[in-house]
Amino acid sequence: MTPTISRLALAALALSASILTAQPALAAVACGSGNFDAWLADFKADAAAKGVSQQAVAAGLAGVTLDQSVLNRDRSQKVFTQTFEEFSGRMVPPRMQRGSNMMKQYGSVLSRIEQTYGVPGEVLVAIWGLETDFGVNTGKFATIRSLATLAYDCRRSDQFRAELLDALRIVQRGDLAPADMKGAWAGELGQTQFMPSSWMKYAVDFDGNGKRDLLHNAPDVLASTANYLAGYGWQRGKDWQPGSPNFAVLQQWNKSEVYSKTVAYFATQLARAP
Repeated sequence: MTPTISRLALAALALSASILTAQPALAAVACGSGNFDAWLADFKADAAAKGVSQQAVAAGLAGVTLDQSVLNRDRSQKVFTQTFEEFSGRMVPPRMQRGSNMMKQYGSVLSRIEQTYGVPGEVLVAIWGLETDFGVNTGKFATIRSLATLAYDCRRSDQFRAELLDALRIVQRGDLAPADMKGAWAGELGQTQFMPSSWMKYAVDFDGNGKRDLLHNAPDVLASTANYLAGYGWQRGKDWQPGSPNFAVLQQWNKSEVYSKTVAYFATQLARAP
């Protein structure tokens, strides 16, 4: 997430209106029933039936209430209209020096990550800087509350029910305590803003301390981001310019072409930095 534009909003540039407005398939528990507490009670039972432990359900969903501010943000997203020149010109220059410093500070870690996953450090640091200013602006919304709110709302209920289940699985696995799960308003978590489903699939414990911690642990953050890109087909040793297979992988990270081009441009500038 950039400080002012959610990754979800940027991705909306490439999504058709029909996808955004399509009614979800009827879920096991009805969305928008008019009573959030009753919906939440049914969801807890459904989560347990899907194998989430009672302990994780209780810890994750205790006291959760509807967050109207999340619904307001979801309904007021504007189409992303900045050009590449405008967006990259605003985002890259203020982050170049810090990005170059991060390349040096984490040089050995980035080298090991590239050996493991094939993704160059410049690409990872560019994403890191654009998403959260290298971990400074990860977001302050309670993740489980945000996901529960969006799962209850009927606009994209099925999508966010699945994310809420995965957030509880993160708790069950011991990666994070519910109180530590704070991020963007739409449920993105960590220093490169993973949705819970991506966290469950791609988060790695790169420093071997027994936890996958994408909120506080830079080696885990960077390696998990590399694992995500590798999972979408990143080609080792190839470039990442628009039109290349690796640029198509960057668009799996964020479907906005402007955003993906800015990642590619930032990474190229970092590669050229002294």
